[in-house]
Amino acid sequence: MTDAPEPTVPFLLEVLSEGAPERLDKLLARHGTDLSRTRVKALIEAGHARIDGRTETDAGATVRPGQTASLDVPPPEPAEPQGEAIALHVVHEDADVIVIDKPAGLVVHPAGGHETGTLVNALIAHCGESLSGIGGVRRPGIVHRLDKDTSGLMVVAKNDRAHQNLAAQFADHGRTGPLERAYQAVVWGAPTRPQGTIETGIDRSTKNREKMAVVAADRGRIAITHYATLETFGVPPIANLVECRLETGRTHQIRVHMAHLGHPLLGDDVYGAGYRTKASLLPPEAREALAALGRQALHARLLGFEHPATGDHLVFESQLPPEMALLIASLKRS
Repeated sequence: MTDAPEPTVPFLLEVLSEGAPERLDKLLARHGTDLSRTRVKALIEAGHARIDGRTETDAGATVRPGQTASLDVPPPEPAEPQGEAIALHVVHEDADVIVIDKPAGLVVHPAGGHETGTLVNALIAHCGESLSGIGGVRRPGIVHRLDKDTSGLMVVAKNDRAHQNLAAQFADHGRTGPLERAYQAVVWGAPTRPQGTIETGIDRSTKNREKMAVVAADRGRIAITHYATLETFGVPPIANLVECRLETGRTHQIRVHMAHLGHPLLGDDVYGAGYRTKASLLPPEAREALAALGRQALHARLLGFEHPATGDHLVFESQLPPEMALLIASLKRS
């Protein structure tokens, strides 16, 4: 059975419950004949539903006889991302690839809660229809990703041939091929060993589905991070600048691995929440710089790959963004 087509204009659905108690999403979907239950649930969780005038975000909430359930139904989002005039810092561009220096705060592709204002929207406007279609309509040209609040270098494919070639290089992660990726991060404390390799399994956390977690190798996907300390701040060490090179590319890999090592990234409220109070130990200048950073201190500094058409080995480097450079400078003076 297929879902009925959804309406293309906004409207208000109101239902007076007269029968037995019923789940909110089930009741609204039953009366909203043009709405799928999946769509109703998403709208409820986004804050568009009310019971007797009070906002209700739990799709499983019970509506009792005599109560009124209502749902504000906005027009559905377009199925395909649209081009938007968003400024891009283009490091390199030719007929096959485009290399971007992504700012922190920019989401890479449309997803729940970020349907517009993404790097993909900017790329569509910049490149027109020349992006690879292998990633699907919502991820055209996207070969790899950076977290929203991670800054730095990304390469995007402008045709399918380039996408396939780059995807193979990223799948190899530089083990036998030319791919290079190096990140700089500021972490709490100083690792006991100035350099080393972290190798674990990584999988989605069973306690919080928004987070990743270190798990046994036979449970999760293998993840390998090589790190080296570059500079130590404070005596005794309060923070360290480290370089991380990836041999795999798991979600949040550097953030998870450094936290697992006992040295989470400064500003990482997801994997370093237990270290928030350490900010009070920083000198005032460094404390202000960390607050101004407002994100995890992680930057994709170096990206190297073989050009998918010419075979040339290309290497690009990105300077630290000003807010992260300011944090490091203030830590040096601590």
